Amino acid sequence: MAFKNKVTHEIEELTTICKANSQIDLSLYGKYDVKRGLRDVNGNGVLAGLTEVSEIVSFKDVDGVKTPCEGELYYRGINVEELTRGFLDEKRMGFEETAYLLLFGNLPSGAELEHFQNILRAQQSLPKNFVRDVIMKAPSSDMMNTLSRSVLTLYAYDPMADDISLSNVLRQCLTLIAVFPMLSVYGYQAYNHYIKGKSLYIHHPDKRLSTAENILRMLRPDKSYTALEATILDLALVLHMEHGGGNNSTFTTHVVSSSGTDTYSTIAAALGSLKGPKHGGANIKVVNMFADMKKNVRDWEDDEEVSAYLRALLHKEAFDKRGLIYGMGHAVYSISDPRANLFKSFVAQLAKEKKREKDYNLYAKVEQLAPQIIGDERHIYKGVSANVDFYSGFVYSMLDLPTELFTPMFAIARIVGWSAHRMEELINTDKIIRPAYKAVKERETYVPLHERK
Repeated sequence: MAFKNKVTHEIEELTTICKANSQIDLSLYGKYDVKRGLRDVNGNGVLAGLTEVSEIVSFKDVDGVKTPCEGELYYRGINVEELTRGFLDEKRMGFEETAYLLLFGNLPSGAELEHFQNILRAQQSLPKNFVRDVIMKAPSSDMMNTLSRSVLTLYAYDPMADDISLSNVLRQCLTLIAVFPMLSVYGYQAYNHYIKGKSLYIHHPDKRLSTAENILRMLRPDKSYTALEATILDLALVLHMEHGGGNNSTFTTHVVSSSGTDTYSTIAAALGSLKGPKHGGANIKVVNMFADMKKNVRDWEDDEEVSAYLRALLHKEAFDKRGLIYGMGHAVYSISDPRANLFKSFVAQLAKEKKREKDYNLYAKVEQLAPQIIGDERHIYKGVSANVDFYSGFVYSMLDLPTELFTPMFAIARIVGWSAHRMEELINTDKIIRPAYKAVKERETYVPLHERK
């Protein structure tokens, strides 16, 4: 213990030195017009590439003035609201159809969709003994790390792992899309059994079912689920599937793909990005924030009491004391996040089925109160609204998904978008992404070791 404490102290001392000698004067970012986070002072992303995969609309030109508008999201030029209404009205699952659209650029015919579904089903299996030798042997409490390890290990089972011809990359991507649900759920089952001491059960996917249905089937001991549960999970997967080339994990996919590396390394890098709480882990923060709120707010229907808690959040006096109301606001959207709007009506239905109307009412109240409170407390350049993470964590909790699988659910969806962008990068660019960094350290003269103090 004494040795460990000594090492810890020494590392802390080195960290202090590192921090002291690596601090950049923030005024230099303005002097050299450097876009911190690749965003300008208004929060707009620096244009780094072109894409046909998806489009985000949050501003419109009104008489020559860039004006905030209701958010819109397009997949291959098709409004996601219209797309989801299409399969929801026909009471069918939309994940596979949307995956086809993003990967191949057009909506499939009935025959094309069935053929594509059959291809995914054929890939819906893992190498022999993979579950036993890879997933079960070293369970982890972090499912994103487990998922990344599984993806990197699949490299060893692929005789054409380094072949980046388009047909081979597409094969690899389709395989990963097909097996991500299994890798995620089985990784959780290993953790649940070997670390938490719960019963172990492994359910194979049913090739007659959709992706959303199979997730619920594999996860639950009795394999049962309701039609509404499957519909909402399917919608969640569709809404998380893609969100422009500039989001952190998709941009990571472009950057790593541009180096010419293999598909498994590329997707593992994207998973590392998505794991971050500023990206894919945000919905867990929302759920934990509401759990803390329910402990500290006596009357959930009292606007003043709820508002006081929200102000305490912003003043760094509540929850994790980071000064954030999680689930409110977005880097791109201002007036509304279309994904949150699409989610909301189904959230109410599921809350009724699960007898959690009181929880839903609290979420709705925070969604109503938070924008005004944030506007009062903060100087912001654009509006604030609920984002998709505000409701997705609540939905997952009502579906009895463990919090450990919240971010992997995001990955199960977003692997489709990553795949589409990887293909787009390989087809169009053939140039490594290499932005510039301005060196601002003053030159120094080398001092021989024996002369240093």
